[in-house]
Amino acid sequence: MSQVLEEVLSANRVYVEGFGDKGNLSIPPSRRFAILTCMDARLDPAKFAGLAEGDAHVIRNAGGRASDDAIRSLVISYKLLGTREWFVIHHSNCGMETFTDHIIRNLLASSLKTAYLDETGWHDIGTGSGASEGDFIDWLTIDDQAKSVYTDVKRIRSHPLVPPEIPIYGYIYDVKTGKLIEVPEATKVGQAV
Repeated sequence: MSQVLEEVLSANRVYVEGFGDKGNLSIPPSRRFAILTCMDARLDPAKFAGLAEGDAHVIRNAGGRASDDAIRSLVISYKLLGTREWFVIHHSNCGMETFTDHIIRNLLASSLKTAYLDETGWHDIGTGSGASEGDFIDWLTIDDQAKSVYTDVKRIRSHPLVPPEIPIYGYIYDVKTGKLIEVPEATKVGQAV
């Protein structure tokens, strides 16, 4: 058993001991909102948004981007589970700013081993064969945080399955301070009508 697995299972045993009546939480989130944000381990939406179990839906992916799957989750969140407000929250110093589609496609074609980043860029240290399947994925990389928040809010707002009465707010989480910084043009384009 790996050390990580042991740590996770040990933490789960402690969690179970204090689980209490959380098994009675309802399926719909009690505070009726959803957050789309990045999977970055430095972000803790429960802490930066003041959430407890059962409060809100948190949808995470690389970059917090409005991918088809993220929009699918948001639509389910509203249509079947009653959320009424949505947040798109990207963050400073995001790893999705460190590469382009071209870079990751080349790295994957070279090898499937973990690459590393230094001051000169990404490098593949793996050996063996890679795969060209990365050529068919839109990696949704980021070159400007405010622009990507705006683009994602606008995409969600204009999606035919998203009701116009849901406000969609755009923010950037500052990893150095923990502060949420509004992207006003994103929140404006995300206004409910």
